[in-house]
Amino acid sequence: MIAAREELVGTYRDALKSIALASSIEGGLAVKSAAIAATSGPEVMVSRRNIMGVVVPKVEGANLTTTVETRPTGIIGGSPYIDESADSYSILISKIVKAAEMEATLKRLLEEIEATKRRVNALEFVVIPEMKEAQSFIQLRLEEMEREETFRLKRFKNK
Repeated sequence: MIAAREELVGTYRDALKSIALASSIEGGLAVKSAAIAATSGPEVMVSRRNIMGVVVPKVEGANLTTTVETRPTGIIGGSPYIDESADSYSILISKIVKAAEMEATLKRLLEEIEATKRRVNALEFVVIPEMKEAQSFIQLRLEEMEREETFRLKRFKNK
């Protein structure tokens, strides 16, 4: 998880560098117009899946990456710097989707582990000692009843 987060931060830095380079060479207006021209954006679908009885989210994306051919600026109208920054942001978006799924899954599993730990602690420190105490009480009571029965039988036999 830490390596994935570091990789995501590195990809984000690369995307920022590429957009800064594109803005400095092509101008901020050209970069903004290329961003506005993009008609379709990424779509993220969240569903559920079950991992050993724990329901965790499953995050999937569509239209996460774009190619030069599918961009509205086209091959001739675009700039290689803008195309490079669009590619780096496409890679960033796909990594964000993967990281979101991993992080949400880990958080949900950790919550379930904590709940299970609390149950185990309750069993270990509350329920089991109470049961042992009840067992010893029942055992003492049964021994006492056995002694009383033995005494009663002796008394009945002596009469």
